[in-house]
Amino acid sequence: MPYYRSVGEIPRKRHTQFRQPDGSLYAEELMGQEGFSSDSSLLYHRHLPTAIVAAEPYDPPATTRLPNRPLKPRHLRTHKLDSGHTDAVLGRQPLLANDDVRISYVVADQPSPLYRNATGDECLYVESGAARIESSFGVLGVTSGDYVIIPTSVVHRIVPVDDVPLRLLTVEATGHIGPPKRYLSVRGQFLEHAPYCERDIRGPGQPLLVDGTDVDVYVRHRQGWTRHVYAHHPFDVVGWDGHLYPWAFSIHDFEPITGRLHQPPPVHQTFAGPNFVICSFVPRKVDYHPQAIPVPYNHHNVDSDEMLFYTGGNYEARRGSGIEQGSISLHPAGFTHGPQPGAVERSLGAEHFDELAVMVDTFRPLDLCDAALACEDSGYAWTWAGNAAH
Repeated sequence: MPYYRSVGEIPRKRHTQFRQPDGSLYAEELMGQEGFSSDSSLLYHRHLPTAIVAAEPYDPPATTRLPNRPLKPRHLRTHKLDSGHTDAVLGRQPLLANDDVRISYVVADQPSPLYRNATGDECLYVESGAARIESSFGVLGVTSGDYVIIPTSVVHRIVPVDDVPLRLLTVEATGHIGPPKRYLSVRGQFLEHAPYCERDIRGPGQPLLVDGTDVDVYVRHRQGWTRHVYAHHPFDVVGWDGHLYPWAFSIHDFEPITGRLHQPPPVHQTFAGPNFVICSFVPRKVDYHPQAIPVPYNHHNVDSDEMLFYTGGNYEARRGSGIEQGSISLHPAGFTHGPQPGAVERSLGAEHFDELAVMVDTFRPLDLCDAALACEDSGYAWTWAGNAAH
């Protein structure tokens, strides 16, 4: 993250002796990105973070990726994927994927196991419910509308905290996710034109100290999955400091940028990842030119697939298409998309849009996974033509 945090007990100087009450040394761990050349944090453990006593392969449920062929727009109804008792890590149902990113949906009512994603950062979006994100850095409370960025290789677990099932859209990258560079100064401070800033970001609070031995941690890595058994619980950190840690940001704190005429999607950008971006569409005043057309124009972004997750309010441009709470639309490169028939005329004179949506634009085609095909509305592609398929 762009700014420094310090939590718990740390020594005055890094890489110096820091002793426990019994006189033994705390174990210092550096977590850093890009080979000691980017953001990092120093954590101080009661026990060695390197001590594992067992390792074995783990095989997650198999999933299939199929190309979007024939090429057409898709509508996925994620609420049809409601399942039985599961957790927010092993219960994820992959929907769309390419070699840069995997997008999944999960409805969880159980705590996840301890988990470390060593392939890249994760962005979790909380559609509904609430949870505790417990990690070596402490506890981060999240609720509906929160984005959560979990950096690569942070050991954590996701614990639902109330009787409402936790619904998550998960975006798993093969690299790092963060604010767009154009929002940041050369030293990492949010600039005045950015639609959010440091005051909107929440990090873990006090250290989470958990005792335990022979503790399982599921690791997703570039060669597959492994289950490690740690000699001591990884949540034994008495203090840490640095710029690398899990953090949360509410979509409700995203300040929309509007204009006299329709503003293009880059004004909604919230995060950037390797070959993809994440955008937030929030309630806002709409275009105020006397002859403005508030809904988007027909457009064809020739370099990217556009995925939109509808998570609240009414998305005016999609009225009449069957889009509902929890819907996902996929508009691929090679297809011109735009408002549904009648949406342009209905929007004229509108002063405010009450919509909430998360968009992921990828710069490589998205494949369809098994769960996407299981919840697809097969008639969506023909809705611009009055639902008449030939």
